Amino acid sequence: MQRIVCLALAACLLAAVAAQPIAKAPEVKEGKGPYPQLIIRGVTVINGTGAPPQGPMDIVIEGNRLVRIASVGYPGVPIDSNNRPRLKPGGVELDGTGLYALPGLIDMHGHIGGSAQGTPAEYVFKLWMAHGITTIRDPSAGNGLDWVLEHKRKSAANTITAPRIYAYTAFGQGHAGPITTAEQARAWVNENARKGADGIKFFGAKPEVMDAALRENKRLGLRSACHHAQLDVARWNVLQSALAGLTSMEHWYGLPEALFTKQTVQQYPLDYNYNNEQNRFEEAGKLWEQAAPPYSDHWNKVMNELLSLDFTLDPTFNIYEANRDLHKARTAEWHGVYTLPSLWKFFGPNRVSHGSYWFSWGTEQEVAWKKNYQLWMAFVNEYKNRGGRVTAGSDNGFIYQTYGFGYIRELELLREAGFHPLEVIRSATLYGAQALGADKEIGSLEEGKLADLVLIDANPLKNLQVLYGTGAIELNERNEVIRRGGVKYTIKDGIVYDARQLLADVKKIVDAAKQKEAAAKAAAGQ
Repeated sequence: MQRIVCLALAACLLAAVAAQPIAKAPEVKEGKGPYPQLIIRGVTVINGTGAPPQGPMDIVIEGNRLVRIASVGYPGVPIDSNNRPRLKPGGVELDGTGLYALPGLIDMHGHIGGSAQGTPAEYVFKLWMAHGITTIRDPSAGNGLDWVLEHKRKSAANTITAPRIYAYTAFGQGHAGPITTAEQARAWVNENARKGADGIKFFGAKPEVMDAALRENKRLGLRSACHHAQLDVARWNVLQSALAGLTSMEHWYGLPEALFTKQTVQQYPLDYNYNNEQNRFEEAGKLWEQAAPPYSDHWNKVMNELLSLDFTLDPTFNIYEANRDLHKARTAEWHGVYTLPSLWKFFGPNRVSHGSYWFSWGTEQEVAWKKNYQLWMAFVNEYKNRGGRVTAGSDNGFIYQTYGFGYIRELELLREAGFHPLEVIRSATLYGAQALGADKEIGSLEEGKLADLVLIDANPLKNLQVLYGTGAIELNERNEVIRRGGVKYTIKDGIVYDARQLLADVKKIVDAAKQKEAAAKAAAGQ
């Protein structure tokens, strides 16, 4: 039975409870460290706050903390060793000459694999870590809260190779039947907090239930996210959620509905069926054109109300990109090497697998979605320009987006929306940490914070594509095609991971799965 996902039908909530969790991550330690002292020498720092790059810098890590970030000279000038932090006995140096250092990236919408996709935790975790993602928020705890909390503890102890995990349960998860009253909602929220969840992921419910749950969750000091599913959005949209205490919205559902001025419901065709995902996603591509136009009075009013509430947008642009260019999404170069055959099969046209709705998708649908993106991106970019918080989330494992790779594509799409590359990095780091309530510990390269870093041998501000595991294609001075970039080291809690080795491990997992599939076909005489 398929596990719940952020894009799933509301009816999948009960199915999620019965889903089988994926294979646990192996308890092995693959990184080096943490060290009593680790000094990264001569690196260029992009600290995540929006500040411009600075270098050469020496970064001093002791255990799992950043203890000093020191400017040690000027570009193109030999560094005076007398002005550099001293290496203590037993300390270790890492030559950062030519490298750029970023804070560890934060995926605010990271599902930890799925039984329907056949994606084990090790595969997902290593793809994330190989792309510099050191923290994820698991929205809806689809493998079960106990499973997620176990892996959260192991990640915190660094007994598995995995990002930090923030566990948000799906509202109503584990409840005997649907939650239909405010009293049931408040009781479930308190029980969810007692179990140790970091927050709640909502999909929608009756207004009195949503209001009670959100207010109780806020009273307890927990955070929340919501995918405002079409089944409930006509009576409860993003603005209503934000006023009740929701801290972040996922995707964009519920936002155009809050912007309606000439209608109260989406202009559904009269033969529309929500359970037919071709219907659902084709019509969703026409929704932003039904909302108030950019910069109009109502558009501004809704935006300003959300800003006043310190509300967070987590758009996940990448997960819908196949809707506007299916061929591009299907032929991304990493699929052949890093996408598991079971995941590739899940992506293909299928009336059952979620997000595999390519029954009849073509030019008309893609043109509509391109217009949808223009209006959607205009709102998100202006929200950022007015001081609003926008984060980076991937929702990968669906719609031709492979873990890790899809997250970097999200950064590119934030750039397309109008973000300066420094604003993109801030959304991927500091703003994610703020949305999690964790910015005192992670999200920027500042003294006293945890030592979560990304080291790369190319400037990501000039080309975000260098953050892909496959790097970016360039032509060198000898007229040879080369690859530039790919994360070199991911550092989490002061532990140094070879990102390229993690990708090699993923390739082995994929190769083994392909061999097993080929052997099964041969045995069946295919």
